[in-house]
Amino acid sequence: MTAYEAVILDVDGTIVRGEELLPGATDGLRALEAAGCSRLLFSNNPTRGADHYGEQLAPHGIDVDPATVLTSATVSAEYLAATHPGERVYLVGSERLEAILADAAVELTADPDAAEVVLGSFDKSFSYGTLWESLRALEGDVPFYGTDPDATIPIDEGEIPGSGAILAAMEAVAGREPDAILGKPSPIAAATAMNRLDADPTKTLVVGDRLNTDIALGNRAGMETALVLTGVTDRAALTAVDVEPDHVLESLAAVDTLL
Repeated sequence: MTAYEAVILDVDGTIVRGEELLPGATDGLRALEAAGCSRLLFSNNPTRGADHYGEQLAPHGIDVDPATVLTSATVSAEYLAATHPGERVYLVGSERLEAILADAAVELTADPDAAEVVLGSFDKSFSYGTLWESLRALEGDVPFYGTDPDATIPIDEGEIPGSGAILAAMEAVAGREPDAILGKPSPIAAATAMNRLDADPTKTLVVGDRLNTDIALGNRAGMETALVLTGVTDRAALTAVDVEPDHVLESLAAVDTLL
């Protein structure tokens, strides 16, 4: 019998890199399933909804129920719809995130002077003009949120700038940090995940490739954590950080050693 009731799995850098399945990922998923662990996929990708990962993993023989998937986009949409109903949200983000927010009945505005809430995220079209509008939107004490803190995003060819880089620019001009990050590793993200799993945090394993999001999420919420070395973190990085995982695995395939 495994000590775990449930597992929270990062996706990018843990199961896939870009569009490619990582070696051993299927073996790790099968081991978790055989151990009877409830599974929740949780990606900090703010451009994807719950349906995406089922479509991405199905060709690899991995069945994913959208109800068992969270992303920083879906968590942000759920949070804003619940806490700022009817308030106009000025978004610095992608068209996909805009659609996810709209589907959750979050009211959006393209006018920075009409902003009642500001949400910063990954935006390939980010420009000086966007930054100038952000400065206007962030005047006063308007609530300021970020979808996720990831400064970079792993892709097939390496890495590209992520939400964290854009939030840093917005913070610089506004002279303040976001009031909250809504994706991993925030308490909001942890609470959303545990509500979805309905499991005991002390019997939940978090597996991911980022110390400051995946491992920090688990550590803060009292979960056990396992870092995989298939993403952005290598062994050398472990010697100079404050966030420590309970376990370090070469890949998700090695998760069976913990079960």
